[in-house]
Amino acid sequence: MILADAYAACRQIARREAKNFYYAFRVLPAHKRDAMCAVYAFMRRADDIADDESMPVNERRRVMAEWLTAWRSSRADGTSEDPVFVALHDTQQRFSISDQLLEELVQGTCMDLDDTGSGAGIDVGAGLQGYRTFDELYRYCYLVASVVGLVCIRIFGYSDPHAEELAEKTGIAFQLTNILRDVKEDAERGRLYLPLSMMAEFHVTPEDILALANGRQMLPNECGLLHGLSAKAWDFYAAAGELLPMIDADSRAALWVLVKIYSGLLARIDAQNADVFSQRVSVPTTIKLMILAQGMGKAMRNRITA
Repeated sequence: MILADAYAACRQIARREAKNFYYAFRVLPAHKRDAMCAVYAFMRRADDIADDESMPVNERRRVMAEWLTAWRSSRADGTSEDPVFVALHDTQQRFSISDQLLEELVQGTCMDLDDTGSGAGIDVGAGLQGYRTFDELYRYCYLVASVVGLVCIRIFGYSDPHAEELAEKTGIAFQLTNILRDVKEDAERGRLYLPLSMMAEFHVTPEDILALANGRQMLPNECGLLHGLSAKAWDFYAAAGELLPMIDADSRAALWVLVKIYSGLLARIDAQNADVFSQRVSVPTTIKLMILAQGMGKAMRNRITA
């Protein structure tokens, strides 16, 4: 397969599916934008298999195993008819992205398919699967978000090794924001990402979360629980401010766009007193376009002064 065609296929997937990430892709130099699209298209395929509720979990495990076998084979010999595998192989070589990082990325995507039950958490009651402590939740967030950050900074470029720790924490901030936004939808899918230890502090039970998902109004202690997780997210966002100047100048605007959109989403959740049940909280497209325009301006200035 022609490499240019493989990257074109990945760009099409990213343009169609990437949402917040695609706004950041737009302000990158073309070769880095293509690399990000290749990584995103790979992640998207893994997510689609893991989340395909039209198939029983056992069938999803089988399809995922076959897909992973095909990917590992293509990685070994560098050839494939899958455009995503072709583009990803080239991206790995150009930006020194290790096999281990991509394997961890897939591990995070597959956690809910883990037939041992360890990846999907434990039975926390009320028919929900979740995590006992924040440390357990942190491990989940690391695999599904921080690893993505560690891949991204290899494409962005950096020289200070401390950037890796900061990228890990920035990924945690993004994932905690997603968790807060999606509490209702996750509960409807049988998932609870609010750690039991924090819930106990605020006297909130899994049954309470289900009741909220079914339309009951929030009580002050329930708002307090979500604000508590929001406060943890804000602490992790501090790492993003330290990370920005460590990223290569031609890529800082991309990270800035991502941080601006995700932190803006968290600010909107806070502004609604953490009520993520009565309506889904999001950053309007008009605001995202304004952030993108600002990011493009930053990108131009950074490239001129680099």
